[in-house]
Amino acid sequence: MLAVEEIETFYGNIKALKGISLTVAKGEIVALIGSNGAGKTTLLNSISGILKTKQGKILLEGEDIANLPPYRIVERGVLQVPEGRQVFAKFTVIENLKAGGYRLRKTHQYKENLERIFTYFPILKVRSGQLAGTLSGGEQQMLAMARGLMASPRIMLLDEPSLGLAPIIVEEIFKIIEELNKSGMTFLLVEQNAYRALEISNRAYILQVGEIALEGESKLLLDNEEVKKKYMGE
Repeated sequence: MLAVEEIETFYGNIKALKGISLTVAKGEIVALIGSNGAGKTTLLNSISGILKTKQGKILLEGEDIANLPPYRIVERGVLQVPEGRQVFAKFTVIENLKAGGYRLRKTHQYKENLERIFTYFPILKVRSGQLAGTLSGGEQQMLAMARGLMASPRIMLLDEPSLGLAPIIVEEIFKIIEELNKSGMTFLLVEQNAYRALEISNRAYILQVGEIALEGESKLLLDNEEVKKKYMGE
């Protein structure tokens, strides 16, 4: 579904991504792991059009979407859920969801998506009239994911969905990701919790200073001694 080919992205004169290539097949969860500053968020921002690439291709089912405006990339089915959730704090839950589904509001698909989202996130139906800024951190993360799902994406780019959440809420978030994946959703997942990311993903790439240092099946990387030492504290 998604193929990144030798992309380079700069911050000023600093090369943040140094010829990165990766693939995500339909129905996969692919994890991106690395320390702070490795380039994980930069890679997601490059794919979603927030950052411009200087070189390389980003192919979505064969179409090069590199450097298209972000809204055009969303229209093609690539949706990023940003780090830190970034919900519209002064909007209600339902207003946030309407913003996510702005392209669909004149179609039956909008209502279908809303009903589907409430089956995955029933707490959001309960909180539908509440201001997003008053939700707990976990509820805001659910809202950020649900808002993204309203756009009917083909692939979701999740940036640190467990960041700052209590362990019991983290497990709930990961369970929802797995359920969405079983229903057919494809994910490219940036996650600080390397162990849990490798547990739920099919494959993973490990980034170091803008380059891919290691890649492979997640179950094999879970047993890799270098990965355990550097990213799982073992």
